[in-house]
Amino acid sequence: MQHFFYSLINILNEMSPYVLLGFFIAGLLHAFVSQATMGRHLSGRGWRPVVKTALFGIPLPLCSCGVLPTAVSLRRNGASRGATTSFLIATPQTGVDSIAATYSLLGLPFAILRPVAALVGSVAGGMAVDRGSGDTGAECVDTGAEKLKTGFTVRLVEALRYGFVDMVASVGKWLLIGLVVAAVITVAVPEDLFTGLSAYPLLAMLLMAVAVPMYICATGSIPIALSLMLKGLSPGTAFVMLMAGPAANFASVLVLSRTMGRRATAIYVGSVMVTSICFGLMIDMLLPREWFIPPMAGDHGACCSPAGAGIFQTVCSVALVGLMAYAMIFRRNKHHNHNINQTEMTKKYIVNGMMCVHCKANVERHLKELPGVEAVEVNLDSKTVEVTGDVDAAAVKDTVERAGYEFGGEA
Repeated sequence: MQHFFYSLINILNEMSPYVLLGFFIAGLLHAFVSQATMGRHLSGRGWRPVVKTALFGIPLPLCSCGVLPTAVSLRRNGASRGATTSFLIATPQTGVDSIAATYSLLGLPFAILRPVAALVGSVAGGMAVDRGSGDTGAECVDTGAEKLKTGFTVRLVEALRYGFVDMVASVGKWLLIGLVVAAVITVAVPEDLFTGLSAYPLLAMLLMAVAVPMYICATGSIPIALSLMLKGLSPGTAFVMLMAGPAANFASVLVLSRTMGRRATAIYVGSVMVTSICFGLMIDMLLPREWFIPPMAGDHGACCSPAGAGIFQTVCSVALVGLMAYAMIFRRNKHHNHNINQTEMTKKYIVNGMMCVHCKANVERHLKELPGVEAVEVNLDSKTVEVTGDVDAAAVKDTVERAGYEFGGEA
């Protein structure tokens, strides 16, 4: 148990400064870049809008479920089907937070190759969809597109709130799961477990790609990859997990199939799998092995003691854990207070497809724009939305579906 605790603390200390930086940059992107501006640059056919959406999506720290409503919004703001698919492929695989955390735990080559692989796969997938669709833009433009708040100070406060509250609430649980799984792997997995697969790199990568369609965010996959590499997994196979895990999970594939069609979904999954395996083989067979030795590899034995952590790392770790705890408490208290203040004008509806705080914010924003709506509260656990005000169910249904979700009627 002591070994597990020290391993967990050691990995957390390595990641926390970079994750906090990523959350801050994520908040700046949210507060200072409007979706309407994005849409104006992403319409039309050809490689330009596809590359633009890939380059825009790579630094965004959206998870594989949070990217879906964002892509729907881009689509309704004028983005072509190929550009939307490119965004769907590129965004969940990387993010400023995961790139920074990748550098801290796995080193610079991994941090460079992750966005490069995401760019190649997303452009290839987007162009493939573009060629067969004959589509140049959305069928309609969402006039309720997000508007930026005026004033630098107001936007900065919004950036801090979004980055250190909403983003932490969205990624925090999955990051914690990744850290715990990594510590368990460090303690429980035998040192020679993966040595038998070293002679069959393609088989190992295929097994990894098939075995990881679970929900895991781009940041949460990093400590798991580190622990597996320290146990003998090849860098290329670990890279497959880093790229395929966040993008090709069952939840995102099912939702994508309903919103973009089977052909686009097949291209999505194929692009993720083929690109990650090709880059994994390149890492194992063509690039120097010493490039991919994790910075922590030399201190592998030190995971039994957190004494080597500096003051700055410790402060960042404490801050990150505190923010995660606050985000969970804030979310629970907000929902509790809303239930206390309910009125007879509050109605509850079932909305399927919501999976994270990005989904929550997207639904709330659209519904609050309806005339007569006084308050909106989304409960992700029960997949319900409580709407307070003088508004009929038909208007709520239409708004929810325009936002990219499935309306299930009154709860």
